[in-house]
Formats: sequence, C-alpha cells, structure tokens
Amino acid sequence: QVQLVESGGGLVQAGGSLRLSCAASGNIFTINDMSWYRQDSGKQRELVGIITNGGTTNYADSVKGRFTISRDNAKNMVYLQMKSLKPEDTAVYYCNAEIRTRFGPFRYWGQGTQVTVSS
Repeated sequence: QVQLVESGGGLVQAGGSLRLSCAASGNIFTINDMSWYRQDSGKQRELVGIITNGGTTNYADSVKGRFTISRDNAKNMVYLQMKSLKPEDTAVYYCNAEIRTRFGPFRYWGQGTQVTVSS
C-alpha cells in the first residue's frame, strides 16, 4: 500500500517562508511526476506546481518566482519551498504523485497540511 504524508505546514506572517515536505512510502516501483495542490475553503483545488522525474518544473502563475518545487528521488520525497508568502496563499496543501506499483500506475494524494498566512 502506498502512502503520501505531508509535513511542514503552519502559521506564518505575510512575507515569511515555509518549506513543505511530502514522503512517499510503500511498495513503490517508480514515481513519475510529483506535484503540489492547494485548496482554500469554498474554493476548488488548484495546481500549485509540478516536477517530473527528470526535474522539469512548472508553476501556477500566482506562485511563480516565490515557490520552488524540488524532489529527492533516492528518498521518494518532494518539497515545496514557499517564500514571500501572502494571505491569499492560505490553504490546505496536498501532495500528489503518479506512482507505479506492481499493480500499475496510479495517482495518490496525501492527507494535506494547513498553511495559514496572516496579514
């Protein structure tokens, strides 16, 4: 069974920084792309950024230049470094990954971690 577990959320003042981590565990053969989504209450879940297994990244316009995704393939981890945080970045942040097990490739979600940015 595959699990994604996020950590690193919390309360931060506007202009501050946070680093989120997401660890994948279980009977994993390979991990393809890994991504971060976020969802604020009453809003749709939106893609924040994505990183391929080759390291290519892409970001939502709202976070370009402020957020950076990275991954450690040896540890099956993905990170989201967030800088210059704004109150509108407040949301639950979810890790998502396409993971291949012996049953084939499937997309998995973490449980989410709350990020709150105060003004």
